[in-house]
Amino acid sequence: MEVNAARALAGARTCFVGIGLPSTAANLARRTVNPDLVLVYESGTIGSKPTRLPLSIGDGELADTADSVVSVPEMFNYWLQGGRIDVGFLGAAQVDRFANINTTVVRRGPGRPEGRLPGAGGAPEIAANCGQVLMVLRHSRRNFVGTLDFVTTLGHGAGPRDRAALGLPGAGPTAVITDLGVLRPDPLTAELVLTELHPGVTVQQVREATGWDLKEAERIGVTAPPTAAELAALRALKAATHTSPGAPAHHTPAATAQDTSAVPTHRIPSATAHGTSHAPTAAARRSRKDA
Repeated sequence: MEVNAARALAGARTCFVGIGLPSTAANLARRTVNPDLVLVYESGTIGSKPTRLPLSIGDGELADTADSVVSVPEMFNYWLQGGRIDVGFLGAAQVDRFANINTTVVRRGPGRPEGRLPGAGGAPEIAANCGQVLMVLRHSRRNFVGTLDFVTTLGHGAGPRDRAALGLPGAGPTAVITDLGVLRPDPLTAELVLTELHPGVTVQQVREATGWDLKEAERIGVTAPPTAAELAALRALKAATHTSPGAPAHHTPAATAQDTSAVPTHRIPSATAHGTSHAPTAAARRSRKDA
């Protein structure tokens, strides 16, 4: 998932980065497919080149390694609302079929209090003004829901005309990358459809992990497995984060760059991608979280 999210940034000039999985993907992209990518963070840093994954948008590593640091009002008024950012990269707690996002509150059922989430941050402005939006999150019915408990950030609203009707300049979400595959909006309806699967994943698995009747593209592709170089770069980035000052002492890297146990040895046959009942290989299961 993280590797494919990084690959999605190939060719981009500027990326407004969310913390968490989007930040991992963006920093990995700088180390692999796009060394010239300019990373922009909500705190006002432009051109950050962190040596590890930042712990938050206020991490001093972002300012220390940035080409420039501007005020937050300037970041939003001039850079973001001015249409100067190519790609916005966001995570989400809940996503619906039109790529609308909830990061505010979730319902826990009768008699239980609502679950409070971090909130909007800059996500609504990012989704409204960036040239396009990429999203990355884990795929489950808890995250991919038929109806959002709260609409924090507009993706495509209720259809293809909603963004234009609201005067939003950006194209909105163009891809949702998960640990199972890739979903993209249908050009006519703006509803997310399954376009690619990661090796070893079936269409049925994705459908079972989605809270609506997920449609499929006419031809579903299979993403390329992570290369040894991509896995090594990702593991080195995470290892640097775990060993940096301020990182929780009980965290240790899950794998080292020398550990090649997760490197796929072959491509899964394309028939697997179209819902056959063949179980994924052990190597594919181990590598899926990095794919």
